[in-house]
Amino acid sequence: MTRTIVESATKTSIIGFDQPFSVIGERINPTGRKILNEELERDDFSRVEADALAQVAAGATILDINSGAVFSNKMAEDPRYADNNFVEPDLMRKLVETVQAVTDCPLCIDSSVPGALEAGLEAANGRPLLNSVTGEEERLELVLPLVKKYNVPVVAISNDDTGISEDPEVRFAVAKKIVERAADFGIPAHDIVVDPLVMPIGAMGTAGLQVFELNRRLRDELGVNTTCGASNISFGLPNRHGINNAFLPMAMATGMTSAIMNPIALPVGPKKLAEKKAEIEAKGIVVPADMDDETFCQVFGLGSTKPRAGKEMEAIRAANFLTNNDEGGANWIAFNKPAGDAAGGAGGRRGGRRRRG
Repeated sequence: MTRTIVESATKTSIIGFDQPFSVIGERINPTGRKILNEELERDDFSRVEADALAQVAAGATILDINSGAVFSNKMAEDPRYADNNFVEPDLMRKLVETVQAVTDCPLCIDSSVPGALEAGLEAANGRPLLNSVTGEEERLELVLPLVKKYNVPVVAISNDDTGISEDPEVRFAVAKKIVERAADFGIPAHDIVVDPLVMPIGAMGTAGLQVFELNRRLRDELGVNTTCGASNISFGLPNRHGINNAFLPMAMATGMTSAIMNPIALPVGPKKLAEKKAEIEAKGIVVPADMDDETFCQVFGLGSTKPRAGKEMEAIRAANFLTNNDEGGANWIAFNKPAGDAAGGAGGRRGGRRRRG
């Protein structure tokens, strides 16, 4: 069986067909996160620490660290900050050191800047996953030597110099090309984790079917592990969690072995709380004065005021159980056991339906 080994100084995470699904937490990424980007520009890494701990608590087995920040204020003072080749290497090093100071979870070093990739590899303990290489000639020549030099596994994204093809045959051919080129550098297939590229189902009705077929071919013909940006499938649609929850187990069943995703259900903020309380009051419902916000959220189905594992994590854990990658269902039972319930909440009963005498 193909196994991709990702390690920190003290912990090993295995991506493989006979392993529980690997969740690569995506939250440490300033792209599209304005507040995080502004904090990083001020050298404030407190949110990074909190995100790292919350993702591990929610079930992430690897943490993706992306250094793609844009420092607009510093750019106005020093034109070098307009160049990501200048910004990202130092930022990546700081991000890696910050995360390693609070958790021993293995890391995924994520950047489009080769200098940032190498800075992350130099700072990371153990054997991180490198994200990423593509089928573009320039990228292959820049990234594969780093993969070989540091003896690390790499995410291989199925696009090349022609862009991202909507034809799954082309995306498979690009993946095969990357695996073959990696072999030329002495990099084994078990250290290649292919991202077959998940298209939005709202824009392409066959997107799900395409990736399922690609998963099977990548597993059966190339023998490689796979990953994806899990939320891409539901982009632009209502109830994205519902689509993601269906997609992930189906992808797992066809050979997907990991996903880059957010494992956290984000906490309910003050604005949403205030809106719900106003709605309840308008309906004439009297809420006890001593009810705290967390209890209010639970009673009225808002979720929680605290970060917790998202619904996608529930679907993944169930799928691990159903594919026999959760021996005896231990992880599923632990995930669903109420706090303090030593007896497992079954009142001592064992087994299924009771036989009638």
